[in-house]
Amino acid sequence: MLRNVYLPMVRNGSNSNGNWELTMMEASVGIAVFLDDRAVYDAATTRFLNRARAFVYLPSDGALPYTMPGSGLDTSAEIISYWQGQSTFVAGLAQETCRDFVHTGYGISAISHVAETSRIQGRDLYPQVGERLRQALGFHSRYQLGEAPPAWLCGGSLTRGLGPITEVGFNAMSTRLGNVMTNTQALTLQQRPAGTNNLFVAWETLTHADNPN
Repeated sequence: MLRNVYLPMVRNGSNSNGNWELTMMEASVGIAVFLDDRAVYDAATTRFLNRARAFVYLPSDGALPYTMPGSGLDTSAEIISYWQGQSTFVAGLAQETCRDFVHTGYGISAISHVAETSRIQGRDLYPQVGERLRQALGFHSRYQLGEAPPAWLCGGSLTRGLGPITEVGFNAMSTRLGNVMTNTQALTLQQRPAGTNNLFVAWETLTHADNPN
């Protein structure tokens, strides 16, 4: 069922909003591990790394966010439109920040899940995605905690609702790797015990809170 029904639906990703493809690659990686299929795992990881880079902005990307190969986003106007009309880019901003925090949270969660699954499997992706994950968590936690957005950010209006998605990334980047993450820590503690988003995030305080392993 996993190989013949589910995998064909997710393995090729999506050129829609980034949370779609990130969650599709999370599913693909999980299926690949269960099936012990290295080719599926490698393909999913390659697509995941590209999409994570295209989902969370870092200044090292340049003046504009990185775009997925084959996305058709070739001009500044197209990229800005794809980023929900946001034209000012700062570390940790996500492609769906100005859409809403719920869908942004889906993407951030998927990044943390794939990174953790891969670490357990013996491949460390944190050197490639860790800084994006750290910055995305910190940026969105800051505003989820209630700080008013500046006018340049989504026109000064945010749709909050990040969800219980911080535990895995916070544990990896702070508890295990030692980064100071003040805003993410405050939000994580405020939300404990983290529940479920009724989709693919559930009870992650139980599995990841203060877990050095």
